[in-house]
Amino acid sequence: MGVITYISNNFDQVIDATLQHIQLSFAAVLLACLIGIPLGFLLINNKTLSAIVLNIANVLQTIPSLAMFALVMPFMGIGPKPAIFALFLYALLPIIKNTYIGINSVDAAIRQAAVGMGMSRHQIMFQIEVPLAVPVIMGGVRIATVTCIGVTTIATLIAAGGLGDFIYRGLSTFDIPMILTGAIFSALLALGMDFLLGLLENKLTSKGL
Repeated sequence: MGVITYISNNFDQVIDATLQHIQLSFAAVLLACLIGIPLGFLLINNKTLSAIVLNIANVLQTIPSLAMFALVMPFMGIGPKPAIFALFLYALLPIIKNTYIGINSVDAAIRQAAVGMGMSRHQIMFQIEVPLAVPVIMGGVRIATVTCIGVTTIATLIAAGGLGDFIYRGLSTFDIPMILTGAIFSALLALGMDFLLGLLENKLTSKGL
């Protein structure tokens, strides 16, 4: 039985798993954005704190994905919630780091010119720094999203669902069409989300850039 035949015979299950995959990944990235972007801004003026936070995020990123899920399980059990938390930890580093780099890379001369024009700190941040940093920040969000979609395939091991169900069930029964279904849909989902976020990045980026 080929992949196309398998998908057509199990279309409803494939769609349900894809939606679960999107929900897990999107929830984790959204949570990482809500925490990581403001944190990136806070680190700009505190080099000591920035070094500590970025080092912690770097360490979290080096933990193997399967080990991360195993570390979360004793505290949160199994299911979608611990999966989202583990994915959130993975998504934090690129978002914090790119926000920090994006804001920090704004030319000091531009800031000085804005101060000379009488702009407040709040105005400088939201009218100068953020627009200039958007491409770098969105780059972090795109990396985090693609990473989360890939790592979410392992979430099936803690009963969180997603496209990983097809991959691991297929491996246990050596069902190649089932394995390829999970792998192909996961890859297409990652490519699709990266493309959509690229369009959003272009929309948010100042025309002058």
